[in-house]
Amino acid sequence: MNAYRRNGVEEYLVWRVQDAEIDWFVLREGRFDRLQPDADGITRSIVFPGLWLDAAALLTGDLARVHAVLRDGLATPAHAAFVAKLAGTQATQ
Repeated sequence: MNAYRRNGVEEYLVWRVQDAEIDWFVLREGRFDRLQPDADGITRSIVFPGLWLDAAALLTGDLARVHAVLRDGLATPAHAAFVAKLAGTQATQ
């Protein structure tokens, strides 16, 4: 975590294979906090709007569900605004 913090990583995921768990961390006020899934079991990126993950589905191999959740996230207005912002940044460089 210290190397991530030092190098400006704002979010990262850890797939703990032996424990069958996925942890998603976000940097807040200099420390990494674990992001929690919402009531539907979806964890939503703070840094990358539209990046959504159903970790339980991934862990059980339900890739159709994983893909559907990701597709839903990428279809949000927040993701479209994020892409537009990136495109604007790229155009000025």
